[in-house]
Amino acid sequence: MRRREPEDDHDSADRWVVSYADFITLLFAFFTVMYAVSRVDSGKLSEFVGSTRGAFGSNPSPSTRPIIAGIVPIPPTVAGLQRDATRIIGAAGADGAVTVRRDPRGLVLSMGEDVLFDAGMASVKPSSSASLAAVATVLQKAGCDAVVEGHTDSLPISNARYASNWELSATRATNILSRLVVEYNVSPLRLSAAGYAEFRPVASNANPEGRARNRRVDVVLLLAGTGDGGPR
Repeated sequence: MRRREPEDDHDSADRWVVSYADFITLLFAFFTVMYAVSRVDSGKLSEFVGSTRGAFGSNPSPSTRPIIAGIVPIPPTVAGLQRDATRIIGAAGADGAVTVRRDPRGLVLSMGEDVLFDAGMASVKPSSSASLAAVATVLQKAGCDAVVEGHTDSLPISNARYASNWELSATRATNILSRLVVEYNVSPLRLSAAGYAEFRPVASNANPEGRARNRRVDVVLLLAGTGDGGPR
């Protein structure tokens, strides 16, 4: 009589299939989770971070260096403020006296020497009032920090009042800053002044036209997240 083989011998031979299926399932789950993590919705993450800060009573100062888009408040765009500045300056009748341009720090409102000063002097002309009022309006609208920068050409100063272009440029910048604060109520907490003499030209100093462009005062609105300013 033929001996019957135990049924569990056949079952033991097929157990590897079950283990293999479990391994494939775990591998699929692992890659699904990894894909989901890589597709985190920044908006939902922002809501989560905001809720967490609120729960712990945290109210940190806004940072000008965003880490995750949607979490840190974004300052007004330079392009939008440039349009507003151009409109304000034009409405004040100062569009021929104040030029607007961008640079890596933000927005620059530039006024030539002939608009603000007599040659070689730092006393502000009364005729510059419309230009300064327009610049002050732009500063108040932007609500950001700004640097008032004095610049000269490369010709040595030739009067007894200022020993160098450094002194002339710094005094001019300080005088413009003072006018913005005292006469136009721009917050002094948001302003600083700097004199650069001839060392940051915007044109060649080899000809009269270039030197005239270099003799200027720039009011630089710090909007580009450098850590030196930004909306407050």
